[in-house]
Amino acid sequence: MDFDDQLRRYFGTTDLASLRPEALEAGTERMQVDFGLETNNGRRFALWTFMYMLGAAPDLDVAFKDEAERDSARDFMDLVDRVQPKD
Repeated sequence: MDFDDQLRRYFGTTDLASLRPEALEAGTERMQVDFGLETNNGRRFALWTFMYMLGAAPDLDVAFKDEAERDSARDFMDLVDRVQPKD
C-alpha cells in the first residue's frame, strides 16, 4: 500500500490539510467500511494505522481478534506517541 495512493483513494488528494471537514469525514467512513471488509491481515493493519493517525480507528479489541495483532497495534501506538510533539 502506497500512502499517496491511499490518500487519493479515500480523499481524492494527497494534501489532507486542504480537505474540508465533510470530505475528511466521508473518506474516513469509506476507509472504515474497507477495513471491515478487508481479509488480508497486512492491508487490514495498514488501514487501521492510517485510521489511528486520523483519530478514527476502532478499539483494538474490536479491530483485531488476534492477540499478536493487538500487540503490534499497541507497539505502533507507542511509537507514534513518542514522535508526536506534546502540547
